[in-house]
Amino acid sequence: MVMQRYLLTYMGVVLTLYLHQFIRAIEVPRDPSIQDELSQPPTITKQSVKNYIVDPRDNIIIECDAKGNPFPIFTWTRNGKFFNVAKDPRVSMRRRSGTLSIDFRSGGRPEDYEGEYQCFARNDFGTAISNKIVLQVSKSPLWPKENLDIQEVHEGAPLILACNPPPGLPPPAIFWMSSSMEPIHQDKRVSQGQNGDLYFSNVMQEDALTDYSCNARFAFTHTIQQKNPYTLKVLTKQPHNETSFRNHTDIYSARGVTERHPSFMYPTGTSSSQMVLRGEDLLLECIASGVPTPDIMWHKRGGELPVGRISYENFKKALRIANVSEEDSGEYFCLASNKVGSSRHTVSVRVKAAPYWLDEPENLVLAPGEGGRLICRANGNPKPSIQWLVNGEPIESSLPNPSREVKGDTVMFRDAQIGSSAVYQCNASNEHGYLLANAFVSVLDVSPRILAPRSQPMKVIHNNRTLLDCPFFGSPIPTTRWFKNGQGNTLDGGNYRMYENGTLEIKMARKEDQGTYTCVATNILGKAEIQVRLEVKDPTRIITGPTDAVPKKGSTIHLSCRVKYDPTLKLTVSWLKDDSPLYIGNRMKKDEDGLTIYGVSEKDQGYYTCVASTELDRDTARAHLTVLDLMTLSLSLLIARPDRPRDLELTDLAERSVRLTWIPGDDNNSPITDYIVEFEEDKFQPGVWHNHSRYPGSVNSAVLRLAPYVNYQFRVIAVNEVGSSYPSLPSERYQTNGARPEINPTGVQGAGTSKNNMVISWTPLNATQAYGPKLKYIVKWRRRDTRESWSNVTVSGDVSKYTVTQTPTYVPYEIKVQAENEFGRAAEPDVVIGYSGEDYPKAAPTDIRLRVLNSTAISLQWTRVYPDTIQGQLKEYRAYFWRESSLLKNLWVSKKKQSESFIGDRTRGIVSRLFPYSNYKLEMVVVNGRGDGPRSEIKEFTTPEGVPSAPRYFKIRQPNVDTITLEWEHPEHPNGILIGYTLRYQAFNGSKTGRTIVENFSPNQTKFLLQRTDPISRYRFDLRSRTQIGDGEPAKGESPSSLNEGLPTPAYTKNQGDIATQGWFIGLMCAIALLVLILLIVCFIKRSRGGKYPVRENKDVPLDPDDQKVDNGSFDYSDEDNKPLQGSQTSLDGTIKQQESDDSLVDYGEGGEGQFNEDGSFIGQYTVKKDKEETEGNESSEATSPVNAIYSLA
Repeated sequence: MVMQRYLLTYMGVVLTLYLHQFIRAIEVPRDPSIQDELSQPPTITKQSVKNYIVDPRDNIIIECDAKGNPFPIFTWTRNGKFFNVAKDPRVSMRRRSGTLSIDFRSGGRPEDYEGEYQCFARNDFGTAISNKIVLQVSKSPLWPKENLDIQEVHEGAPLILACNPPPGLPPPAIFWMSSSMEPIHQDKRVSQGQNGDLYFSNVMQEDALTDYSCNARFAFTHTIQQKNPYTLKVLTKQPHNETSFRNHTDIYSARGVTERHPSFMYPTGTSSSQMVLRGEDLLLECIASGVPTPDIMWHKRGGELPVGRISYENFKKALRIANVSEEDSGEYFCLASNKVGSSRHTVSVRVKAAPYWLDEPENLVLAPGEGGRLICRANGNPKPSIQWLVNGEPIESSLPNPSREVKGDTVMFRDAQIGSSAVYQCNASNEHGYLLANAFVSVLDVSPRILAPRSQPMKVIHNNRTLLDCPFFGSPIPTTRWFKNGQGNTLDGGNYRMYENGTLEIKMARKEDQGTYTCVATNILGKAEIQVRLEVKDPTRIITGPTDAVPKKGSTIHLSCRVKYDPTLKLTVSWLKDDSPLYIGNRMKKDEDGLTIYGVSEKDQGYYTCVASTELDRDTARAHLTVLDLMTLSLSLLIARPDRPRDLELTDLAERSVRLTWIPGDDNNSPITDYIVEFEEDKFQPGVWHNHSRYPGSVNSAVLRLAPYVNYQFRVIAVNEVGSSYPSLPSERYQTNGARPEINPTGVQGAGTSKNNMVISWTPLNATQAYGPKLKYIVKWRRRDTRESWSNVTVSGDVSKYTVTQTPTYVPYEIKVQAENEFGRAAEPDVVIGYSGEDYPKAAPTDIRLRVLNSTAISLQWTRVYPDTIQGQLKEYRAYFWRESSLLKNLWVSKKKQSESFIGDRTRGIVSRLFPYSNYKLEMVVVNGRGDGPRSEIKEFTTPEGVPSAPRYFKIRQPNVDTITLEWEHPEHPNGILIGYTLRYQAFNGSKTGRTIVENFSPNQTKFLLQRTDPISRYRFDLRSRTQIGDGEPAKGESPSSLNEGLPTPAYTKNQGDIATQGWFIGLMCAIALLVLILLIVCFIKRSRGGKYPVRENKDVPLDPDDQKVDNGSFDYSDEDNKPLQGSQTSLDGTIKQQESDDSLVDYGEGGEGQFNEDGSFIGQYTVKKDKEETEGNESSEATSPVNAIYSLA
């Protein structure tokens, strides 16, 4: 677990390293030991906002913090001039910070410190600067004294009560109240405009019942100022008479107010214009007078209002469009209408844009001799201008730097050297604002550091994917290699995969993958390494889990849970009931085999889950417990699926809904748990039923949500624990009206199929999304980041793509696809970015440098191509390489080209899978979506010697019991000059092994004869070829098993020939023939003596009862004496111990030792041993016994 905890700590560092390596911008790790040692230019980490308004009652704090090594020194400018903090007693700077504090406790005016401030953070490697901070003091001026006349106005006439609040900073919030602090009631007739004025579309007699006072609330000072109130005097044509009001349906005619055509109070006239910045909210306002009070409607000329971003305010008199973009430019008009007529006011909206980032420059860390670039791309309206600064000064006035080249929005660096570190600033500005970004270029020369403990344990589960992390840092970026148990080649390929961020993936961890893994990070300045000790554990598995059960109430039930797990891990077994932890009460007992529940009750019913877990993995098994009481048990034999629902009825018919009611069928003794409602429509997929909704079994009526333009028919299915009923008979049909589509096509994308086109494709709406007939798609496109108008085309609803022709090569386009049917258009679609077609790259990588890392790998560095030469999306840089020849004479090599890909915009990589001791050639290309660009110049290099591959055709033969013959041929890939072979072998018998013996041979020797000192034990062999670098891959094998020990059978061989021509097979046939001949002779001798000798098999099988009778002259033999000959046991030191037995070969034959054939096997089988007394009394029979006869023949 130590490894897992550590990986969490360093995961952020590893990911940062990987991503920054990908784009050549490496953030120095946050490891304190590295931060303290590595030099780093300053970086601004915190600063005040550009427009900084402060409360005059508080001290002023202007923030500026930065980091760097050495820690930066801070200075300030005010209004473009040096600001001497030390000379002003009210101003101080925080320790280890650039933050200014201006203290007014001892007096002073905050207004004296208003101005434009800028912070500079400097160290030995550059200067970073903050934004220009405009400091302003909040103001809340008093309302000027004024005497307001009584406002006389005729009933029905319009009226504007002006507010004219004092110009505060920031502007105050306005609201209207009476002098008694009662809020003024507002509606569509009386409302407050955005400028704070109070508008009456028409004045009524009751408006004179109160006065009107404008109030201004200032946020910073938390003060409210009140203007002197207005008093209204309403002049009427007829006196106020309730009876006359009751006799008229129109309050205006009852009072004798003349109806008037709508006219605009704000804005005035028929047209106006408004400018808004991109990303802000656009607020359009139209306030109209008229009798009756007009209604306001909003429209956009030539299009629709953007659905999802609009809201109406102030009783629809104001339209707000959130987060506007350039496409919101155009003409909007408000329509004010009443029963007398209507008026229109047009607002021409122009959307401008302060600068916004397309590509913000990022910090760049380079090694000496490397190259890179800073990119600063911004857009806006008008187009912003780009200015580069270095260390706070215009780059044009800085010291010349031959390794630096400025090309518009890009600064290129080639062959950077120590001492050229600096902080670069990019300023993008137009009339609406500016953007300022700092990005440092740091040239570092750092030996590899591995950001992990030197020794880490890690446990994994067998057959699981495993990642061994090796987070590193260095400059130049180190190359990483992994080794297992400190030997062998780099681990990459097969079950291993190595990533450029140092991580080693073991695709499927096996027991043989256990061991100590070493990660080595190397660059030209040195190397660093860590070790990871990997332990592969057996998985946790529930081999016998609980099963569904239906116990009787009050009975005892046992739920099994037997677990197999790795004994070196701690196992925890827990139980869940209905996915919540189970409380083990008095009626429950948990043991190693499972869970026992005594006295089962209804509350025990539910799902039980056994959870077996260790620190590495877990396994679960689940079962359902159904408790039956006596009544349930008596009915259990009668339960069945429910009957189908019937009598479906449609009521409450509405535009988008209908109520469906049904009568449930019989539940057949199992309660209905669910109802499934299905529908079928006859326009697009007639006869096909679809799921509509699902409802609990306790209801028999539901309101169904419907889609437009569908001719519905419904049916209902009942569900209980046994299963589903047959569907009900269909309901009557119900046709919904059409409507405009609610969604647009999904999956919109644009991509070119040739260099001068772009194919716009999308996923069409399905039948239930069309919402009406005559479905069409409006396809729009235009060049991104331009002011050109949208191009568009309308295609039919069965089309899913459109091809735009005559496009420039690989240009970004904004794309929209909108659905439309007979009833209207869907909401305004989102903009998708697509690209026109790509062409082949025009340039090849240059300045290719390579360095040999080892015998199978080289590192590459190159200079990027310019973006405009890629002519498409950069996929990768690719190296093509081929083996030209071997440094060994007369060794044929394949010259087939291979390739190594380096994904993304990179300037370095590693080429591996090379053959050692060979001459290679290499060339590079740039690859985009179209294909390869032109080839670079060819580079040649030579790989050094490596370790050889395994010896070929390794054969182990055993011609007899005393010798073992080993033969082999030279390795297929010597990978250098062979200096010999190393053979390691050891005897083993079962789980016991002897000491390892090492033999070294000359490079020309390909055969070895081993004299066995131990005829019983087998041997393991490990043969390796050897060069000056070390031992290569092994060829392994074992001697034949003891079962076939006498047979000259090779234990390990390749390219075996025909079995009939093998020597061991011929020897086997001869031995069998000789054995058959001997048995025939034994039978002949037996018949000639006339005696009966019941011969047994080798197995210790007792004689039949008939064989034990002596009345026919046969001998009796006891089972105790009839034991098979036992083999001897052999120790590892080669001595032979005879197994204890009363049965010895010396007791048989002519008194000599037992005889054996050449291959060590017995010539024949002996029968039974005579009784000792009988043998002594009849010595003449010994000479003619079958056993002695066999020995005499031998």
